[in-house]
Amino acid sequence: MAQRILALAAEEVPERLQEALQSLGEGEVRGCPAGSPCSQPSGVLRRLQIYKHCIPLVESGDLHLAKVSEIIGLLMLEVELPGHALAELATLFVDVIKGGSLSNGKSLELFSTVLTALASSKESLAYGKGELNGEEFKKQLINTLCSSKYVHLCQLFVTWDIPLSGEELQFVMEKILRMFSKLDLQEIPPLVYQLLLLSAKGSKKTVLEGIISFFNQLDKRSADLEVATVPLDQLRHVEGTVILHIVSVINLDQDLGEELIKHLKTEQQKDPGRALCPFSVALLLSVAVKHRLQEQIFDFLKTSITRSCKDLQFLQASKFLQDLFPQQYDVTAVILEVVKNSAFGWDHVTQGLVDLGFSLMESYEPKKPFGGKAADTSYGLSKMPAQQACRLGASILLETFKVHEPIRSDILEQVLNRVLTKAASPVSHFIDLLSNIVVSAPLVLQTSSSKVTETFDNLSFLPIDTVQGLLRAVQPLLKVSMSVRDSLILVLQKAIFSRQLDARKAAVAGFLLLLRNFKVLGSLSTSQCSQVIGASQVQADVHACYNSAANEAFCLEILGSLRRCLSQQADVRLMLYEGFYDVLRRNSQLASSIMETLLSQIKQYYLPQPDLLPPLKLEGCIMAQGDQIFLQEPLAHLLCCIQHCLAWYNSTVHLCQGAEDDEEEEDVGFEQNFEEMLESVTRRMIKSELEDFELDKSADFSLSSGVGVKNNIYAIQVMGICEVLIEYNFNIGNFSKNKFEDVLGLFTCYNKLSEILKEKAGKNKSTLGNKTARSFLSMGFVSTLLTALFRDNTQSHEESLAVLRSSTEFLRYAVSVALQKVQQLEETGQTDGPDGQNPEKMFQNLCKITRVLLWRYTSIPTVVEESGKKKGKSISLLCLEGLLRIFNTVQQLYAARIPQFLQALGRCMVQFCSEETDINVTEKAAFQIRQFQRSLVNQFSRAEDDFSSKETQSLITVLSTLSKLLDPASQQFLQFLTWTVKICKENDLEDVACCKGLLSLLFSLHVLYKSPVSLLRELAQDIHACLGDIDQDIEVESQSHFAIVNTKTAAPTVCLLVLGQADKVLEEVDWLIKKLTSLGSGLVKLSLELVPKDSSQASNQAQALEKGVILQLGTLLTVYHELVQTALPAGSCVDTLLRSLSKTYAILTSLIKHVSSQDISGFTWLAFLPCLPSNATSFGILQNIHSESLSFAEEKKKKKKEDEAATVSTVMAKVLRDTKPIPNLIFAIEQYEKFLIHLSKKSKVNLMQYMKLSTSRDFRINASMLDSALQEPNAEDAENDSTAEQTDENQEPKKKRRRKK
Repeated sequence: MAQRILALAAEEVPERLQEALQSLGEGEVRGCPAGSPCSQPSGVLRRLQIYKHCIPLVESGDLHLAKVSEIIGLLMLEVELPGHALAELATLFVDVIKGGSLSNGKSLELFSTVLTALASSKESLAYGKGELNGEEFKKQLINTLCSSKYVHLCQLFVTWDIPLSGEELQFVMEKILRMFSKLDLQEIPPLVYQLLLLSAKGSKKTVLEGIISFFNQLDKRSADLEVATVPLDQLRHVEGTVILHIVSVINLDQDLGEELIKHLKTEQQKDPGRALCPFSVALLLSVAVKHRLQEQIFDFLKTSITRSCKDLQFLQASKFLQDLFPQQYDVTAVILEVVKNSAFGWDHVTQGLVDLGFSLMESYEPKKPFGGKAADTSYGLSKMPAQQACRLGASILLETFKVHEPIRSDILEQVLNRVLTKAASPVSHFIDLLSNIVVSAPLVLQTSSSKVTETFDNLSFLPIDTVQGLLRAVQPLLKVSMSVRDSLILVLQKAIFSRQLDARKAAVAGFLLLLRNFKVLGSLSTSQCSQVIGASQVQADVHACYNSAANEAFCLEILGSLRRCLSQQADVRLMLYEGFYDVLRRNSQLASSIMETLLSQIKQYYLPQPDLLPPLKLEGCIMAQGDQIFLQEPLAHLLCCIQHCLAWYNSTVHLCQGAEDDEEEEDVGFEQNFEEMLESVTRRMIKSELEDFELDKSADFSLSSGVGVKNNIYAIQVMGICEVLIEYNFNIGNFSKNKFEDVLGLFTCYNKLSEILKEKAGKNKSTLGNKTARSFLSMGFVSTLLTALFRDNTQSHEESLAVLRSSTEFLRYAVSVALQKVQQLEETGQTDGPDGQNPEKMFQNLCKITRVLLWRYTSIPTVVEESGKKKGKSISLLCLEGLLRIFNTVQQLYAARIPQFLQALGRCMVQFCSEETDINVTEKAAFQIRQFQRSLVNQFSRAEDDFSSKETQSLITVLSTLSKLLDPASQQFLQFLTWTVKICKENDLEDVACCKGLLSLLFSLHVLYKSPVSLLRELAQDIHACLGDIDQDIEVESQSHFAIVNTKTAAPTVCLLVLGQADKVLEEVDWLIKKLTSLGSGLVKLSLELVPKDSSQASNQAQALEKGVILQLGTLLTVYHELVQTALPAGSCVDTLLRSLSKTYAILTSLIKHVSSQDISGFTWLAFLPCLPSNATSFGILQNIHSESLSFAEEKKKKKKEDEAATVSTVMAKVLRDTKPIPNLIFAIEQYEKFLIHLSKKSKVNLMQYMKLSTSRDFRINASMLDSALQEPNAEDAENDSTAEQTDENQEPKKKRRRKK
């Protein structure tokens, strides 16, 4: 048989040879290679025929798998063929693969061996019309293979371990990534997995970048409904599968995870939109579950979030930057999109989302100032990047809680743990999150009730603010879970007897919350009731044993516990008195019990004898412990509570009650008692003198002695009682003249004490009396009182109101209290008194107060008011300050309701709270602005004696506040800007503070319209003309653009403002240069990726940025050119200018570096650089500083000899302080020159023609100056010697000054 095969091979008849080979057995196949040596052409031919026959045979599927493996193994051992045979065999494999005739791919194992052997062949092989060596031939084969449409290309290289060089691997990767867009979506996950396995050989960055870019583009297309071709749910499931594949490979190959983080960090610097898309963020969060990479990933994400927030804030403050960057990237929106996408079964992302949310909330939580109370920003807008990051963390957790049910318990537990463990630091953000969680899914707390009850066990150890917030947050659970309610009651009952004051306060807060939210049967329904829990959220056992009828005994039991608190410290009683009104309003059936409790309490201090003065026992309100005096009973708060409860009872329960006659008679009993008591106290308080309270002008009010503390307590209590009675008598007076006379009498008593306290506080600055006592008037009453005093034109009310209007002090007092209430609302988000924590009521009261103050200020100008009668601010000025605070408060607390607020200022009271959707905020704000513009113009037109600096400053601040409501693109904004420019140009204002306010307003408006560099140039020219040139022989051309720049305001006020605004422009330019650098590297990358559309778009953006940078810098340098030639006075102006110049040269240097790193031929503006102002002027100002320092020293030398030591130290200190920025400036100039010379050589453009090489570090000894300097000490020594001879011989010689090292 062997002879026959040899003969057939010699005849070179392939068909007959193939037939013979097919009839061979296993042993004969094994022996064929041995009988076909590669040294003979016939042997090579036989071997080749064997391979060509065995490949289809193996792929046919007719042979057993064991037989196939044996044949392949045999053939792999015999691949020692010449190069041309290997090339032919490899080409055969490629043709088979391209033709798609592979059935099981078993022969591909042999293909890998053939390619390896081919690559090591040194023989020249024919390819086309030329010749290639084995390695090059292999590259061509792989190229051919990659150009085919073989879908299992990646599996081919991974499974059969085909050898690839680095360049070939990169080529294969790019080919496979390009195939993604042509494949069905379901085919991509397995292909990605194979690709990731292949990346173990290299090109990890290419693989990750390609996968992220592909899914980023798919997400963008799916967001556009017109372009979307793939169902959204299908896309999300595929993305989730791909993320799982990547995570599983990273678990095996940690380097892949490191490469992912490194790649995204690099991309984030260039283009955050491409680096951090929803897919890449989800991938990072999934990888972050691995603790080794978690810290790196979270640090990267937190940095990206804060940077994005800062960039957005930066862009929103500058119209110039907004024009260059119309599309603003917001990473917070991307992360919230990930939370939304995770609903499609992305369970592997949820843990990362939860960890990121808590990490953000803890990293950027509100900070507690040293020794003070943390600022609670929960009620305000988050404007700082750190606050926005903290809010984002809370949003992530809340949205994740809503979407993913399995992880809810974990989130809740972590939130509760942080509320407990972070008691020493602010936890308001965690409590807000807890409240939102409970609102979103109240019943989830029932499954986690054990965690809540564990939290209750620690209430006694938490601060009172935390306790109140926590109980308010979990309050809905108390309505649906009897066990949780009972456990809370047990905890509170234990706490009420605790030795710790905070624990007892926590108990009172908890009991009051329960009383407010568990209504007794028959209680009136109010719109301010607690959150309604739907019927579906209340379980069957609750319906069975928990209802309104059963609440009465429960509430009465709580009231019994609270009565015990009326014998405890003042803080505990105060909480009770402040909370009773809300309980009464929400649970009206408890009125009798509460009113009886209050009646029994006030009777302990009330003196019923009608002629006895004073009517209340103040000595019973204080308690002495050793030498210290404490307030025991806050009597004014008790009376205030009684007054509000009685008013509510009279207006609500008494009118609506449908009870039986005997109940009514019982209720009338305490009602009549209270009214008689308050009437008697009012009458006797008016008759009482200060001496009746042991208070007069000669009394001691210092807080350092026991008597002073007692007198202060008495005074505050008496003033509070007067205010409570003022509100009570006004409310029940029904515009009675007699009642209003009583009100004025009470105010007289109040005012006397107030004046005494102010006088004493003025004499003793160390006392706390400088702080005005917080008023007891409620916000609702203040709005009613102001409306009556200033806006009530009802004929029947004229006579009675004339009594109150006749007292200017009372009018001033009413406006001052309104100002105090608005300030409290601005700082804490709530006010004292009824409805103080109700945002809707507060908004309505704000609108009423604003209308009154606005009318009062615009109708009666300050100059019209009578002045000089008493010290203090005029009413109009107080109204203006109140309006300023209100405008700030509304923008801070009620930003969403600004349209309704502005609408309310222009319509009647009845209609002001109606909701309207078509309110034009800009028009309404512009109308209000015009009123204040007229007032400001009137101020400027007044005579110098009548000009009020304080009022002008407040007007400017009001205009600045209202201007934030204008749309920068509107005509009204442009008109306001034009008016502001006109005011600054035409008014020769010499008041420094007003000048500063006006220019700050001008800059804040101008940056939202266009870049302020041209404005800065004109102001710099005015400063130069006003102050003169550093060279006294040069006369500066007098050209005044702005009259506001004059000799009194030019320096330092206007100069520092101009330099401050110039620094902001420099920051923008620096930011733009960094963007240019990232765009430059991005352009190179796009050109390599051959994406002409994206490349041209990025190129156009880069050119726009370059133009913007040059225009800004060019104009800004003319500003510095003016200022460095100006004879600025030594001090802050020169110091700031030197620092600003250093920053300017540093930014110029970074620009030169950027230009040097790019293709210079593309920078057509390069020739513009020599036109920039040279550095000669910068050295001029240094010489001017030197001469000023010398003249300053000469002036000091002329002083008396006894002041010599102090003079020398003062001069030295001032010279050191003024010259400190000089070395930094010189270094910055030298660095700029260094890189400019380098760029000149590279560009072959003389960029140094206008530059003077610095010689500041070169020096030469000037002999004449040295001689004169040496002669001065000799002359002084001779003079000192002659003086010393005339002095007393007993005088001790002066000690030598030791030079400081």
